[in-house]
Amino acid sequence: MHTGAGVEARLPIRSDMDLVWVRQHVRQAAAGLGFGLVDQTKLVTAASELARNTLVHGGGGLMEASHVTTGGTDGLRLTFSDTGPGIPDLDRALSDGYTSGGGLGMGLGGARRLVHDFAVESAPGSGTTVRVTSWVSRPPRPREDA
Repeated sequence: MHTGAGVEARLPIRSDMDLVWVRQHVRQAAAGLGFGLVDQTKLVTAASELARNTLVHGGGGLMEASHVTTGGTDGLRLTFSDTGPGIPDLDRALSDGYTSGGGLGMGLGGARRLVHDFAVESAPGSGTTVRVTSWVSRPPRPREDA
């Protein structure tokens, strides 16, 4: 049985070193909740991109991690927030292939594809909050007639 112990965190994002701490925490939290290696890597990659966006475009901010459950399935929710200039054209920022440079080159759209649930709130002059959730994959139940 997996627990949410060690998952809850509020990590500042103010420097490149903080990006390392974010990636490390997300990997450890995902492993602790029972995520497989591929799903851990997807979540860490998305978190890395979002944390870098928070630092580079938002001027720094915060990542909050929390253990969530629904229907008996464990998940990891990550919230990245900043008080920067906001995203002037959210539709464009979420479009495939769009990157403003400096990150992993996958942009918000790429990060969105790596997680199960994705939400972003942003307006010019009021900062940005991106919330992502990934769920632990459960193996399919055996068929009754097998």
